[in-house]
Parts: sequence; structure tokens; C-alpha cells
Amino acid sequence: MDTATLPAVNACLNLTATFFLAAGYFYIRRHRHQAHRNCMLSATFFSSLFLICYLYYHFHAGHRPFSGQNPTIRIIYFSILLSHIVLAITIVPLVLFILYQAFVGNFDRHRRVARWTWPLWMYVSVTGVIVYLMLYQLF
Repeated sequence: MDTATLPAVNACLNLTATFFLAAGYFYIRRHRHQAHRNCMLSATFFSSLFLICYLYYHFHAGHRPFSGQNPTIRIIYFSILLSHIVLAITIVPLVLFILYQAFVGNFDRHRRVARWTWPLWMYVSVTGVIVYLMLYQLF
């Protein structure tokens, strides 16, 4: 597999996960539980696929330093990147927990933790795309 295309693929996977996260939220607010379930499982699938591709890319291609020279842009980029990394690490066990709670039918616990997990997961997905744009497209 050509690693040069993987950053763009990863951004597309993140964007797709973002779409399913938004749709899942939309459906649960309308009590469309099956549609919510399908969207959230799709978001999990695309986020998992992203993680696999991301690890593969960094194992084979290393990292790419940020080339933006403007000090303000650098502060913005590294602030977004740091929050993205910290929350991406945090989100994995939270997603696994809420998935487990949903599968075993413990919807009260699922709901309580999902209220915190969903916005963090959405933030990680969106900032993943922003990091890609800033690192590979804008600077």
C-alpha cells in the first residue's frame, strides 16, 4: 500500500465517522433507536478503520513536521493537535464502554456516559480533519 495517500484516506475516514456521529445524534433525539444504532456502529467502524490506517501510516512513514512558520498559526495548530491527541486517547475506552452498555441493554448507563462521550468523539473526529488540512493541505 502506498503510504503517500493514507493521510487523505485517514481524513476521509474521520469525516465519514463525523457524518455518522452527527446522524446518530439526530436519530436518537428523534427516538429512532435502530437508525441511531446503525449510525453509531458505522461511526465506530470508520473510526476503527481510521485508527488502523493511522497506525499503519505512522509505522511505515514516520511523522511529518508542521511546516507553518507563522507563530500564531503554529500555536493554533499545536493547541488543536495536543487537545486532539489527549482526547483521542481518552475516547477509545469511553466508546468501548458505551458500546458494551448498549449491547448488554444497560441503556441508563449508556445514556449517562454517552452524553460525555459523544461531544468528545465528535471533537476528535472534526479536529482530526482540521489537523490533516493544516498539516498536508494548507501549510
